[in-house]
Amino acid sequence: MNKKMSAFNILILSLGFVGLKRYLRSVERLDYDEYGWLVNEKIAHRGIHDNNGKNPENSLKAFELAIEKGWPIELDVGLTSDEKVVVIHDKKLVRLLGLNKDLRDITYDELSKRKILKSDEIVPLLSDVLDLVNGKIPILIEIKSDGKAGKLEELLLVQLKSYKGKYAIQSFDPLSLKWFRDNSPEIVRGQLSGDFEINDYEKKYQGEPELPLYQKLLLRNLLLNFMSRPNFIAYQISGTSFDFIRKIKRLGVPVLGWTVKDKIQYEKVKGLFDNIITDDTSF
Repeated sequence: MNKKMSAFNILILSLGFVGLKRYLRSVERLDYDEYGWLVNEKIAHRGIHDNNGKNPENSLKAFELAIEKGWPIELDVGLTSDEKVVVIHDKKLVRLLGLNKDLRDITYDELSKRKILKSDEIVPLLSDVLDLVNGKIPILIEIKSDGKAGKLEELLLVQLKSYKGKYAIQSFDPLSLKWFRDNSPEIVRGQLSGDFEINDYEKKYQGEPELPLYQKLLLRNLLLNFMSRPNFIAYQISGTSFDFIRKIKRLGVPVLGWTVKDKIQYEKVKGLFDNIITDDTSF
Protein backbone atom coordinates (compact mmCIF):
# COMPACT_ATOMS: atom_id res chain seq x y z
CA MET A 1 0.00 0.00 0.00
CA ASN A 2 2.80 2.41 0.89
CA LYS A 3 4.59 1.68 -2.38
CA LYS A 4 1.37 2.32 -4.29
CA MET A 5 0.82 5.58 -2.44
CA SER A 6 4.42 6.68 -3.10
CA ALA A 7 4.04 6.00 -6.81
CA PHE A 8 0.73 7.87 -6.82
CA ASN A 9 2.30 10.86 -5.05
CA ILE A 10 5.18 10.92 -7.52
CA LEU A 11 2.70 10.84 -10.40
CA ILE A 12 0.71 13.71 -8.93
CA LEU A 13 3.87 15.76 -8.34
CA SER A 14 5.06 15.06 -11.88
CA LEU A 15 1.75 16.11 -13.38
CA GLY A 16 1.79 19.20 -11.19
CA PHE A 17 5.29 20.11 -12.36
CA VAL A 18 4.34 19.63 -16.01
CA GLY A 19 1.25 21.77 -15.52
CA LEU A 20 3.21 24.49 -13.76
CA LYS A 21 5.85 24.59 -16.50
CA ARG A 22 3.15 24.80 -19.14
CA TYR A 23 1.57 27.73 -17.30
CA LEU A 24 4.89 29.53 -16.84
CA ARG A 25 5.58 29.19 -20.58
CA SER A 26 2.15 30.48 -21.57
CA VAL A 27 1.83 32.11 -24.98
CA GLU A 28 -0.94 33.85 -26.88
CA ARG A 29 -1.60 32.42 -30.32
CA LEU A 30 -2.67 34.64 -33.21
CA ASP A 31 -4.28 34.04 -36.57
CA TYR A 32 -1.83 33.77 -39.47
CA ASP A 33 -3.15 37.01 -40.95
CA GLU A 34 -1.81 38.88 -37.92
CA TYR A 35 1.75 37.51 -37.97
CA GLY A 36 2.24 35.95 -41.41
CA TRP A 37 4.89 38.41 -42.57
CA LEU A 38 7.11 37.29 -39.67
CA VAL A 39 7.56 33.87 -41.27
CA ASN A 40 7.28 34.63 -45.00
CA GLU A 41 10.54 36.48 -45.69
CA LYS A 42 13.96 36.35 -44.02
CA ILE A 43 14.46 39.41 -41.81
CA ALA A 44 17.47 41.72 -42.24
CA HIS A 45 19.22 42.18 -38.89
CA ARG A 46 19.64 45.94 -38.30
CA GLY A 47 18.93 46.50 -41.99
CA ILE A 48 21.16 45.50 -44.90
CA HIS A 49 24.41 46.79 -43.52
CA ASP A 50 28.17 46.71 -43.81
CA ASN A 51 29.88 47.99 -40.69
CA ASN A 52 33.09 48.61 -42.63
CA GLY A 53 31.44 50.67 -45.33
CA LYS A 54 28.89 53.36 -46.10
CA ASN A 55 25.79 51.65 -44.76
CA PRO A 56 26.31 50.84 -41.07
CA GLU A 57 23.84 48.96 -38.90
CA ASN A 58 20.57 50.60 -37.87
CA SER A 59 21.12 53.51 -40.24
CA LEU A 60 18.78 55.09 -42.76
CA LYS A 61 21.09 53.85 -45.52
CA ALA A 62 20.85 50.26 -44.26
CA PHE A 63 17.07 50.54 -44.23
CA GLU A 64 16.98 52.10 -47.70
CA LEU A 65 18.87 49.08 -49.05
CA ALA A 66 16.39 46.73 -47.36
CA ILE A 67 13.49 48.64 -48.93
CA GLU A 68 15.11 48.32 -52.36
CA LYS A 69 15.39 44.53 -51.94
CA GLY A 70 12.01 44.14 -50.23
CA TRP A 71 13.43 42.62 -47.03
CA PRO A 72 11.65 43.09 -43.68
CA ILE A 73 13.99 44.75 -41.19
CA GLU A 74 14.86 44.23 -37.54
CA LEU A 75 15.95 47.31 -35.63
CA ASP A 76 16.64 48.38 -32.04
CA VAL A 77 15.22 51.34 -30.14
CA GLY A 78 16.52 53.12 -27.07
CA LEU A 79 15.99 56.40 -25.25
CA THR A 80 18.23 59.47 -24.97
CA SER A 81 18.44 61.69 -21.90
CA ASP A 82 15.94 64.12 -23.47
CA GLU A 83 13.54 61.21 -24.13
CA LYS A 84 13.96 60.87 -27.87
CA VAL A 85 13.30 57.39 -29.24
CA VAL A 86 16.34 56.55 -31.36
CA VAL A 87 17.35 53.55 -33.44
CA ILE A 88 20.54 52.10 -31.97
CA HIS A 89 21.61 48.77 -30.52
CA ASP A 90 24.23 49.58 -27.88
CA LYS A 91 23.59 51.19 -24.51
CA LYS A 92 27.19 52.38 -24.44
CA LEU A 93 28.36 54.50 -27.37
CA VAL A 94 32.01 53.44 -27.60
CA ARG A 95 31.72 50.81 -30.34
CA LEU A 96 29.45 52.69 -32.71
CA LEU A 97 30.34 56.33 -32.11
CA GLY A 98 33.69 56.27 -30.33
CA LEU A 99 32.07 58.15 -27.48
CA ASN A 100 32.67 57.18 -23.86
CA LYS A 101 29.09 57.81 -22.72
CA ASP A 102 25.88 55.89 -22.17
CA LEU A 103 22.90 56.51 -24.41
CA ARG A 104 20.72 57.45 -21.44
CA ASP A 105 23.17 60.24 -20.49
CA ILE A 106 23.27 62.06 -23.83
CA THR A 107 20.79 64.32 -25.64
CA TYR A 108 19.79 63.65 -29.20
CA ASP A 109 21.41 66.93 -30.29
CA GLU A 110 24.75 65.64 -28.94
CA LEU A 111 24.16 62.19 -30.41
CA SER A 112 23.39 63.50 -33.89
CA LYS A 113 26.77 65.22 -34.11
CA ARG A 114 28.56 61.85 -34.24
CA LYS A 115 28.85 59.52 -37.23
CA ILE A 116 28.21 55.77 -36.99
CA LEU A 117 31.41 53.73 -37.43
CA LYS A 118 33.14 56.53 -39.37
CA SER A 119 30.47 56.52 -42.08
CA ASP A 120 28.38 59.51 -43.15
CA GLU A 121 25.37 58.17 -41.24
CA ILE A 122 24.05 59.40 -37.90
CA VAL A 123 21.87 57.60 -35.35
CA PRO A 124 18.32 58.14 -36.65
CA LEU A 125 15.21 58.98 -34.74
CA LEU A 126 12.60 56.25 -34.91
CA SER A 127 10.22 58.80 -36.42
CA ASP A 128 12.65 59.30 -39.33
CA VAL A 129 12.83 55.56 -39.92
CA LEU A 130 9.04 55.23 -39.87
CA ASP A 131 8.76 58.09 -42.37
CA LEU A 132 11.33 56.42 -44.60
CA VAL A 133 9.81 52.94 -44.51
CA ASN A 134 6.20 54.17 -44.65
CA GLY A 135 4.75 50.67 -44.93
CA LYS A 136 6.99 49.55 -47.82
CA ILE A 137 8.44 46.69 -45.76
CA PRO A 138 7.53 45.23 -42.34
CA ILE A 139 9.51 46.25 -39.26
CA LEU A 140 10.50 44.13 -36.27
CA ILE A 141 11.31 46.48 -33.38
CA GLU A 142 13.51 45.32 -30.51
CA ILE A 143 12.99 47.34 -27.33
CA LYS A 144 16.31 47.93 -25.57
CA SER A 145 14.89 48.66 -22.16
CA ASP A 146 17.24 50.19 -19.63
CA GLY A 147 15.74 49.92 -16.18
CA LYS A 148 12.07 49.93 -15.28
CA ALA A 149 9.68 49.31 -18.15
CA GLY A 150 7.35 52.19 -18.93
CA LYS A 151 8.84 55.37 -20.36
CA LEU A 152 10.43 53.97 -23.54
CA GLU A 153 7.42 51.75 -24.14
CA GLU A 154 5.03 54.68 -23.68
CA LEU A 155 6.90 56.93 -26.11
CA LEU A 156 7.25 54.10 -28.60
CA LEU A 157 3.54 53.37 -28.49
CA VAL A 158 2.70 57.00 -29.25
CA GLN A 159 4.60 56.72 -32.53
CA LEU A 160 3.33 53.27 -33.44
CA LYS A 161 -0.32 54.22 -33.00
CA SER A 162 -0.13 56.55 -36.00
CA TYR A 163 2.00 54.24 -38.13
CA LYS A 164 0.12 52.39 -40.88
CA GLY A 165 2.68 49.78 -41.94
CA LYS A 166 3.18 46.23 -40.64
CA TYR A 167 5.29 45.86 -37.52
CA ALA A 168 5.85 43.81 -34.38
CA ILE A 169 7.80 44.38 -31.20
CA GLN A 170 10.18 42.11 -29.32
CA SER A 171 12.29 42.30 -26.18
CA PHE A 172 14.47 40.22 -23.88
CA ASP A 173 12.61 41.85 -20.99
CA PRO A 174 9.27 40.15 -20.21
CA LEU A 175 8.18 43.25 -18.27
CA SER A 176 8.52 45.37 -21.39
CA LEU A 177 6.26 42.97 -23.29
CA LYS A 178 3.88 42.84 -20.35
CA TRP A 179 3.59 46.63 -20.55
CA PHE A 180 2.42 46.31 -24.14
CA ARG A 181 0.13 43.42 -23.29
CA ASP A 182 -1.51 45.60 -20.63
CA ASN A 183 -1.63 48.82 -22.64
CA SER A 184 -1.89 47.78 -26.28
CA PRO A 185 -2.55 44.04 -26.55
CA GLU A 186 -3.30 44.20 -30.28
CA ILE A 187 0.37 44.80 -31.08
CA VAL A 188 2.16 41.57 -32.01
CA ARG A 189 4.86 40.92 -29.42
CA GLY A 190 7.76 38.47 -29.27
CA GLN A 191 9.89 37.13 -26.45
CA LEU A 192 13.61 37.21 -27.21
CA SER A 193 15.74 34.64 -25.45
CA GLY A 194 19.04 32.79 -25.51
CA ASP A 195 21.84 31.79 -23.18
CA PHE A 196 22.20 35.28 -21.64
CA GLU A 197 25.96 34.81 -21.37
CA ILE A 198 27.66 38.19 -21.70
CA ASN A 199 31.33 38.44 -22.70
CA ASP A 200 33.76 41.18 -21.66
CA TYR A 201 33.38 43.01 -24.98
CA GLU A 202 29.61 43.19 -24.67
CA LYS A 203 29.92 44.49 -21.10
CA LYS A 204 32.56 47.11 -21.84
CA TYR A 205 31.58 48.36 -25.28
CA GLN A 206 27.86 47.65 -25.56
CA GLY A 207 26.68 48.02 -21.98
CA GLU A 208 25.03 44.60 -21.73
CA PRO A 209 24.42 43.67 -18.06
CA GLU A 210 25.49 40.42 -16.42
CA LEU A 211 22.39 38.78 -14.94
CA PRO A 212 22.32 36.59 -11.81
CA LEU A 213 22.12 32.86 -12.49
CA TYR A 214 18.50 32.47 -11.38
CA GLN A 215 17.39 35.14 -13.86
CA LYS A 216 19.33 33.50 -16.67
CA LEU A 217 17.66 30.17 -15.94
CA LEU A 218 14.19 31.68 -15.89
CA LEU A 219 14.74 33.63 -19.10
CA ARG A 220 16.55 30.87 -20.98
CA ASN A 221 13.71 28.49 -20.29
CA LEU A 222 10.94 31.01 -21.05
CA LEU A 223 9.52 30.61 -17.55
CA LEU A 224 8.36 34.24 -17.38
CA ASN A 225 6.12 33.97 -20.43
CA PHE A 226 3.09 33.92 -18.15
CA MET A 227 3.64 37.67 -17.69
CA SER A 228 4.37 38.66 -21.28
CA ARG A 229 2.22 36.03 -23.10
CA PRO A 230 4.23 36.39 -26.31
CA ASN A 231 2.78 35.82 -29.77
CA PHE A 232 6.11 34.51 -31.07
CA ILE A 233 9.54 33.51 -29.76
CA ALA A 234 12.90 34.69 -31.13
CA TYR A 235 15.66 32.40 -29.86
CA GLN A 236 19.43 32.47 -30.10
CA ILE A 237 20.83 30.04 -32.67
CA SER A 238 24.40 29.84 -31.40
CA GLY A 239 24.84 27.32 -28.58
CA THR A 240 21.19 26.22 -28.51
CA SER A 241 20.35 22.55 -29.02
CA PHE A 242 17.96 21.57 -31.78
CA ASP A 243 16.00 19.46 -29.28
CA PHE A 244 15.30 22.52 -27.15
CA ILE A 245 14.05 24.48 -30.16
CA ARG A 246 11.73 21.61 -31.06
CA LYS A 247 10.32 21.74 -27.52
CA ILE A 248 9.72 25.47 -27.83
CA LYS A 249 7.87 24.94 -31.11
CA ARG A 250 5.36 22.79 -29.25
CA LEU A 251 4.10 25.99 -27.65
CA GLY A 252 2.26 26.62 -30.91
CA VAL A 253 3.62 30.04 -31.85
CA PRO A 254 6.22 30.96 -34.51
CA VAL A 255 9.86 30.54 -33.46
CA LEU A 256 12.43 32.80 -35.12
CA GLY A 257 16.17 32.17 -34.96
CA TRP A 258 18.73 34.90 -34.36
CA THR A 259 21.23 35.73 -35.72
CA VAL A 260 22.32 33.86 -38.86
CA LYS A 261 25.83 34.95 -39.85
CA ASP A 262 26.24 33.26 -43.25
CA LYS A 263 24.71 30.82 -45.71
CA ILE A 264 26.46 27.82 -44.14
CA GLN A 265 24.77 28.48 -40.81
CA TYR A 266 21.47 29.12 -42.59
CA GLU A 267 21.59 25.71 -44.28
CA LYS A 268 22.01 24.06 -40.87
CA VAL A 269 18.97 25.69 -39.26
CA LYS A 270 16.57 26.61 -42.05
CA GLY A 271 14.28 23.64 -41.42
CA LEU A 272 14.27 24.10 -37.68
CA PHE A 273 13.00 27.66 -37.23
CA ASP A 274 9.89 29.21 -38.74
CA ASN A 275 12.07 32.10 -39.91
CA ILE A 276 15.45 33.67 -39.31
CA ILE A 277 16.90 37.09 -38.53
CA THR A 278 20.11 37.35 -40.55
CA ASP A 279 23.20 39.49 -41.05
CA ASP A 280 23.88 37.87 -44.43
CA THR A 281 21.34 38.95 -47.03
CA SER A 282 23.20 37.52 -50.04
CA PHE A 283 21.08 34.36 -50.26
